[in-house]
Amino acid sequence: MPIAVNIVGFKKSGKTTLTVALAKQLKAMGHTVAGVKFSHEQFDKPDTDTWQIGQVCDQVIGLSPHETTMAWPQKKYLPDLLPLVQADIVLVEGGKSLTWLPRILVLRSPDEAQDLSNGLALGTWGDITTPELTPFTSLEELAKEVLARGFTLAGLDCGTCGRPNCLTMAQEIVQGKATPADCKAFNTKMKITINGHPLPMKSFVEDMIEGSLKAQLATLKGYVPGSTIKITLT
Repeated sequence: MPIAVNIVGFKKSGKTTLTVALAKQLKAMGHTVAGVKFSHEQFDKPDTDTWQIGQVCDQVIGLSPHETTMAWPQKKYLPDLLPLVQADIVLVEGGKSLTWLPRILVLRSPDEAQDLSNGLALGTWGDITTPELTPFTSLEELAKEVLARGFTLAGLDCGTCGRPNCLTMAQEIVQGKATPADCKAFNTKMKITINGHPLPMKSFVEDMIEGSLKAQLATLKGYVPGSTIKITLT
């Protein structure tokens, strides 16, 4: 999965300003960057052509000489969309409820850190800081921190890693007690990638697919139980 970090703060704290500036810095360092925006507002405004089409169709694709956009007129979840991303780094603005990636806090007052950190904060950005977290004042310094410590977990809360949920694992990674490689959903015997991104799987899904494939292979001539099997899909 791509390196990712969550830019978190309350309304009018400067999240968008930081996201744009950090994206420019990372691109200047030679990286490709994708942006994700969480909002309570409607993205495709009423009475536009694509909005009217979206009231009827299950999916909407917009094509122009300058951009391409795709929209679903219903809620989707970020982990389901990340396989579509083709970038080194994903900057996620907003989404305070996300529990499976680290975050940078943009504060309006020091006491907001307690509500926003959730044990996932790598530090803060801006004039408002708190003694418990590292303050970043340089975009280059912040970009290097994202490259070194940004990560994405599966967000499945499958418990395969031995933790009760992804939040606990993410907190341990931020604390330096674990690494993203400890996420077993990305480190299964079966490797499936979509657009180059590994597809996370719960252990029972892996067992189900493996069992189904073995049962089908057993009917083929040349199959010997216990043999090494390699399947390549393109």
